[in-house]
Amino acid sequence: MQVVCWLLCLSTAGALVVLQKKQVAQQAIKLYRGKGAPQGYSWVAGNCKQLAGLLHKKNVVVKKLAAAAAAVGKDQSLSEPERHFQVHTLEVFQKELNETGNLVFQAVQSLRRALQGDYKDVVNIKENSRQRLEALREAAIKEEQEYVELVAAEKHQQEAVKSALAQNKSLSMLDEILEDVRKAADRLEEEIEEHAFDNNKQMRGVNVEAVLRVEDEEKSGKRKNKSQQKEVEDDLGLSMLIDSQNNQYVLTKPRDSTMPRADHHFIKDLVSVVMLSLPCGWICSLVGLPPMFGYIICGVLLGPSCLNSIKSMVQVETLGELGVFFTLFVVGLEFSPERVRKVWKTSVQGSCYLSLLMVGAGLVWGQVLHIRPTQTVFISTCLSLSSTPLVSRFLAGSRGDKEGELDYSSVLLGMLVMQDVQLGLFIAVMPTLIQAQSGDLDSFLFGSLRVLYLLAQVLGSLAVVLLLCLSFKSFLIGPYYKKLHAESKGNKEILVLGMAAFVFFMLTVTDFLGVSMELGCFLAGALLSTQGHMVTTEVMGCIEPIRDFLTIIFFASIGLHVFPTFVLYELTILLVLTLTLVIMKFVMAVLVLSVILPPGSQHIRWVVSAGLAQVSEFSFVLGSRARRAGIISREVYLLVLSVTTLSLLLAPVLWRVTTQRFVPRAERKMVT
Repeated sequence: MQVVCWLLCLSTAGALVVLQKKQVAQQAIKLYRGKGAPQGYSWVAGNCKQLAGLLHKKNVVVKKLAAAAAAVGKDQSLSEPERHFQVHTLEVFQKELNETGNLVFQAVQSLRRALQGDYKDVVNIKENSRQRLEALREAAIKEEQEYVELVAAEKHQQEAVKSALAQNKSLSMLDEILEDVRKAADRLEEEIEEHAFDNNKQMRGVNVEAVLRVEDEEKSGKRKNKSQQKEVEDDLGLSMLIDSQNNQYVLTKPRDSTMPRADHHFIKDLVSVVMLSLPCGWICSLVGLPPMFGYIICGVLLGPSCLNSIKSMVQVETLGELGVFFTLFVVGLEFSPERVRKVWKTSVQGSCYLSLLMVGAGLVWGQVLHIRPTQTVFISTCLSLSSTPLVSRFLAGSRGDKEGELDYSSVLLGMLVMQDVQLGLFIAVMPTLIQAQSGDLDSFLFGSLRVLYLLAQVLGSLAVVLLLCLSFKSFLIGPYYKKLHAESKGNKEILVLGMAAFVFFMLTVTDFLGVSMELGCFLAGALLSTQGHMVTTEVMGCIEPIRDFLTIIFFASIGLHVFPTFVLYELTILLVLTLTLVIMKFVMAVLVLSVILPPGSQHIRWVVSAGLAQVSEFSFVLGSRARRAGIISREVYLLVLSVTTLSLLLAPVLWRVTTQRFVPRAERKMVT
C-alpha cells in the first residue's frame, strides 16, 4: 500500500514548476483519498511535503548557482583560466543536482511500468529490465564524467594552494627545477593520454556493463592502511575484471604509459606451463610415448578441469599460436622447390577430393539423423581438416628426395598446406553459413552466388600471393639474406630477428589478402629454401630452439581444452565417434590417393592416409565461432572438442603402427 501511496505522491512532484510545495502535497492527499485509503493520511502528507520541499530547495539552489556562475563570468579581476575553471565547477554542481532530481522521476516511471505490466508476460518484464539497464548505463557514464570533472577540480584547487604558498616564500634552486619538471610532466601526460573512454563511449556497438574488480590476495592483504588508499587506486589497473557473462579481463594498456607494468598473471602461467611440461614430457619419453603427450597432459592438469591455475588462457594460447607459425616456417625450409613442383597437383586434387567426400558423407548422415544442412556442412568441413603442426613433428628431419617418385612426406605436407588454404576459404564463407542458419538469405541462388564470389576472391588472392613469391624469389630473398648474413657474423641475434621479421611479414601479407596466415609462414620457409642447403641449415639452427619452446606452449594450450570429467561421463559415445571418424578419414584418404597417385607411388598412400586421420586443432577456433553464431549447439561443440582431442591423442599411435608396417627400416623416422 505504501508503494502505491509513494507512486501517487511522486506522480505529482513534476508539477513543481507551477505549484508550491503545499499545493503539491494537497493534490497528492486528494488523489490518495480518492483511492479509499484513509489510514495512511498522515504518512502520505508528511512524505509528500518532505519530497516537495527537497525538490523546491533543489530548484532554488540551481538558480543561485546559475547566478553565481554569471557573476564569476563578469568578474574582470580573475584571469581567463581561473574564471573558466570556477564557472565550470559551478556548472558541475548544477549538473549533479539536476541529475539527482531526474533519477527520482526515472525511478517513478520504472515503478509505474512495472505495476502496469503483466507479471505472467516474461517478455514484458524482460523489456522493462532492459530499459532500466540502459538507464543505469547512461547514468553510470554521466556519473563517471562528473567524477572525473570533480577530480580535476580537486587537483586544480591543490595546485592553486601550492602556487599560493610558493609565492609567499622564496624557492631554492632545487625547488625551481622540480617545479619545471612537474609542469613538463603534466604536459607530457596531457599529450599521451588518449581519452579512450570518452572517444569510444558513443561509438556504435559500445555497451556499458557492470564488472567486478578482483585484486590479488597477496597485495590486498598488504594494503589495510587507509593512508595507502591512493596507492591502491593507482595500482588497480593490474587487477582482474569479471563481467556478468563470467568473462575475465586483464589490463592491455594503462592510462599512464610512462609507468612500466607487467602482467604477473601471465608470467605465473607461463612459468607453471614450462615447469610442469618438463616432468610430463620426460615421463612420456621414458615410457616410449611422444613428448607431446606430456605437454598436452600438462595443459590438462593446469587447465579449468583440474587445478584451474591458468588465469591468462587467451594469452597462453596466443603465444602457442606463434609455435604453429614457426613450425610451418621450418616445414617450408625443409620443403624444397623441387618437392613443390613434384607434389602440387597431387596435393591440390587430394585435399579438395577429401574435403568434398567428407562434406558429402556429412550431408548423408545429416539426412538420416535429421540435422540441418548448415550444421552438417560446418561439422564435416571442420572435421575434414588435419593438424599441420602435429604431422610436422612426425616428419621432423625427413627429406625424401628420391628421383622419379613421390615420397610420403612431400605429399602429406603438400595436402596439409592446401588444407590450410581451405581453412582460409572456410573462414570467409562462415558469414554466409550464419545468414543461412538464421534465414537471412533471400534465396538459395543468392547464397550460391555469394559462395562462388568468395571462392573466386580466394583464388584471386592465391594468384597474387604466388606472383609476390616469384618476385620475392627473383629480387628480394638473395640480397636480403646476404645482408643479414654479413651483419650477423659473430652476432646471431640479427639473423634470428631478420628471419622472424620475414616470417611475420609473409603472414601479414597473406592475412591482408584473405588467405590463412599459416600459408604465409610456410611460403616464407619455402622461399628461403631456394637459397641452398647451407642457408637452410644455418637458419634452421637459429630458429629450431625458438620453434621447440613455442611448440611446447602450443601443445599445452591444447590440453587446456580437454575436460576429463566430460570425457569420462561420455566415454563410450566419444570413443565410438572418434574411432569412426579416424577410420572413415583413413579409408577416404586411401581411396582418393589410390586414384590420384601414379602407379610407382601407390605404396605411400597408407602412410599419407595415417597422417591425415586426425582432426586439426583449428576446430577449436572454428567451433567456438560457430557456437557464438548459433550454427552449432553447446552439446555439439563439446562433442567436436572432445573428438578432436582424442583424435590428436590417437594420431601418434596410428602413425607409429603404419610407419612400422609400410615404411622401410632405412627410411623410418622415430616419432618425436
